[in-house]
Amino acid sequence: MTKSKPIKKRGLMQEFKHLRKNRELLLLAAPGVLFELVIKYLPMIGLILAFKYFRYDQGILGSKWVGFKNFEFLFKSQDAFRIIRNTLLYNMSYIFLGTLTALILALLLNEVSGRMVKIYQTTLFLPYFISLVLVGYITYAFLEHKSGYLNSFLQTIGLSPHKWYLETTPWIFILPIVAVWKGVGFSTLIYYAGMVGINSDYYEAAKLDGASRLQMIFRITLPLMKPLIIIVFILGLGNIFRGDFGLHYFVPNNVGANQATTDVIDTYVYRALAKLGDINSGAAVGFLQSVVGLITIVTANFAVRRIDKENALF
Repeated sequence: MTKSKPIKKRGLMQEFKHLRKNRELLLLAAPGVLFELVIKYLPMIGLILAFKYFRYDQGILGSKWVGFKNFEFLFKSQDAFRIIRNTLLYNMSYIFLGTLTALILALLLNEVSGRMVKIYQTTLFLPYFISLVLVGYITYAFLEHKSGYLNSFLQTIGLSPHKWYLETTPWIFILPIVAVWKGVGFSTLIYYAGMVGINSDYYEAAKLDGASRLQMIFRITLPLMKPLIIIVFILGLGNIFRGDFGLHYFVPNNVGANQATTDVIDTYVYRALAKLGDINSGAAVGFLQSVVGLITIVTANFAVRRIDKENALF
């Protein structure tokens, strides 16, 4: 038997030469790396505010440590159960409905001829770039009591109009519809790109065997798309404890009458801190949301590894 040669470790000079050789690629990546550092990583220093009683005259480092006292703000609130329940249930509905709708639309795009694909892609992707403030106005145009499009339609078919912003139950359906409409284009393009990358030989062989389009979808497309679906699903779970502030604040129009079903952790904390000005509690809630998101991702990935190791994220 031939012995395998040990892998030689590169020295410092070799590493430097390797970096010089790829300096164009490193320069190209520099703006993105700098953006991530400044926007995502440097602000993480402020996480210590979650464990301090911050005073402006003493600064971040000089302020007094208070341990986990700031976390009591969320859990001692009488609305704690309601807002946590709303956050989790809404996010689960967004993940499942968004994934299902995006997969169906991606499968339909995959069946469309090349000329029309660009038109459908642009149409689906356009709402993703619309500001949630504008989405709130669009929703208001549909739901306004006197002259909203939806109430006008209800009156034409003989039904009485609704004061949607003063009701609670309809928002359980309105918010997921708006969330899916706005974000489904991005997810659809991700899944469509994955489908385009599937080797056409699989479909040619299936056609020779007499398989129908539906059989090819369930026997070829979806099984080969499973790793991508799992990765997107796991990453989506990372935000399950973090509510979409813009969606839940601007779309329901910040009306107190519907907050029983529209309020989530982020909107509740915003309203509370706007009155109290306690940034320590806000930092504590944000830190808690990040920790729960990390735990959720790791747990979901662990479960996937136990079932199918090859499709795990890490």
